[in-house]
Amino acid sequence: MKKIECIIKPFKLDDVKSALTDMGITGMTVSEVRGFGRQKGHTELYRGAEYQIDFIPKVKIDLIVPEDLVAEVIAAVQKEACTGRIGDGKIFVTPVDQSVRIRTGETGPDSL
Repeated sequence: MKKIECIIKPFKLDDVKSALTDMGITGMTVSEVRGFGRQKGHTELYRGAEYQIDFIPKVKIDLIVPEDLVAEVIAAVQKEACTGRIGDGKIFVTPVDQSVRIRTGETGPDSL
C-alpha cells in the first residue's frame, strides 16, 4: 500500500474527486491547508492598502491505495489538477506498512 498526498488548488478539488471516484477510489481525506512554494505568496489590495499574503490557500488530499493503482492515481490527479500555471501543487507518495479498520479489525488492503 502507498499513501498519496496531493496538494492542489482549491477550485480543482471537484475535478480531482470526480476522476478518483470514477477510478473506484472509495475513500479520501480532504483538508484545507495554506502554504507556499516557489510562488512565495502575493500582494493584494484591500481598502486602498496593499498587503502581503505569505501563505496561499490550498487543498490537501490524502489517499491510501494498493501499489498497483499508484501510477493511475498520480496520472489522474496530475491531469485534473493541472492549470499550467505556477502553484498547481505537488504529489507525494510514501509507503504504508500497515493499516487497521478500527470497527472490524481488518488489516492491510482489506481495511481500505
